[in-house]
Amino acid sequence: MAITPTFPGVYIEEIPSGVRTIVGVATSITGFIGRALRGPVNDPVRIQSFADFERAFGGLSLESTMSYAVQQYFLNGGTDAIIVRVVHSGDVTATNNASKATVGLPGAVGSLNLDAANEGAWGSNLRARVDHITRPAVATDPTDPANALFNLTVQDSATGGIESFRNVSTHPNNRRFITLVLEQESNLVRMNGAVPAQRPTNHPDPPPGQDPFATPGSFSQFGPGRDGIALTDNDVTGSQATKTGIFALEKTDLFNLLCIPPLERDVDVNAGATLSQALQYCKKRRAMLIVDPPSIWNETSDVTGVAGVDSLGLRDENSAIYFPRVKMADPLLENRLVEFVPCGAVAGIFARTDSQRGVFKAPAGLDATLNGVRELTVKLTDGEQGQLNPIGVNCLRSFPIIGNVVWGARTLEGADLLASEWKYIPVRRVALFIEESLYRGTQFAVFEPNDEPLWAQLRLNVGAFMQNLFRQGAFQGASAREAYFVKVDKETTTQNDINLGIVNILVGFAPLKPAEFVIIKIQQIAGQVQT
Repeated sequence: MAITPTFPGVYIEEIPSGVRTIVGVATSITGFIGRALRGPVNDPVRIQSFADFERAFGGLSLESTMSYAVQQYFLNGGTDAIIVRVVHSGDVTATNNASKATVGLPGAVGSLNLDAANEGAWGSNLRARVDHITRPAVATDPTDPANALFNLTVQDSATGGIESFRNVSTHPNNRRFITLVLEQESNLVRMNGAVPAQRPTNHPDPPPGQDPFATPGSFSQFGPGRDGIALTDNDVTGSQATKTGIFALEKTDLFNLLCIPPLERDVDVNAGATLSQALQYCKKRRAMLIVDPPSIWNETSDVTGVAGVDSLGLRDENSAIYFPRVKMADPLLENRLVEFVPCGAVAGIFARTDSQRGVFKAPAGLDATLNGVRELTVKLTDGEQGQLNPIGVNCLRSFPIIGNVVWGARTLEGADLLASEWKYIPVRRVALFIEESLYRGTQFAVFEPNDEPLWAQLRLNVGAFMQNLFRQGAFQGASAREAYFVKVDKETTTQNDINLGIVNILVGFAPLKPAEFVIIKIQQIAGQVQT
């Protein structure tokens, strides 16, 4: 705003530079959807190590294919994951549904009912204890009535974890109201229903020197919770209206890759229902879906046949499939080799390649070794890969000395017959990266005056972002002019666009494409005849 001078002297005015740095978004945050031992249901949780997964979701479980996929993701270089735990629900047979463990703490005027924080048999290990050794009640404070204050201690006997809540109250206006305290501070329990007017009955103290949670009568045991039966496709798909299943990811800001491990070890996710829905959601969120090979694919002819890749109906630039499955040691089965889907390990390769080289480097090649993979279920030959590569199926190969590696970088739209511009995974991912970064980085332009000063600002800031990518080696070309362009002017934004409140930014780039075929030409040179 211009200064209005009112007295003789020197005035200082700071003029905005117009520079608004556009920062590139993350490229390998991976979403996982599936079953877990414990943890929030249909509420995405971001983790950055498998230790985080163990703390929040209970670690490995024989019934949880997702837990193994997450472990393999971090083993292969993953750094950021978003976990969506889903459980079976809505079954007409109530015992098939997952449920929370509960306990009632009796009192003089009613029972104070507690639930485990989320569904699952894990809640059956919870124990609660009440004592009345609290601070004195303030008689003149109407929110501090007599017989309202108590201490609550909860133990998870499976992990040994203990939560203690001192001086909580049954009065709803008290700043330590039990319902609010548990909602905001507890990872183990929640209130269920109305809170009685008076505190629950005090548990008797154990004999001196004894653990109160090991002495019968000194605590209340939670009733059994249920994990529910195995997941169905409906559980995974969820509902967009209620933000469950796949659509629970609406509650998170950003994800780049999506993995949906099998419903059970021998039950695939339905491609026509669940994976197609997941793919459409990935397109909306500018993410890629990593598709696992169905369990019936045991040889090359299965992939190319009637029930092969074309039967999945997932050909799209935002999806990629990898074959075959992998064999890894299972810690829960005496480290015997067990067959797993490759999505978790492959997503880890994506993340590792991004951090070491950049999103423009294909997540494949000699550096894309599959850590922890002992064997592949099918050992492909060059000839067999020659059948799969042209139809857009990425192969996992085993080579002497090198080991097991990712040996393909095509999207499912990368079949030769389709001749798609989005044939290669790195090209598509660079485009998604640029789109998401510019979408977030140009928000400042909304409601600004739509004229040359704004256009110049957009050219400056978008151009600086693209120049930075060029300097990192993300584009073809020896110069910036050959590598990219940014155009915002009267040619891209006409007067009619201005009248409609539209500013058009045209961004073009020359993507780097992987050297998929290295051809060495050798010629024998005839010896020179001496004359």
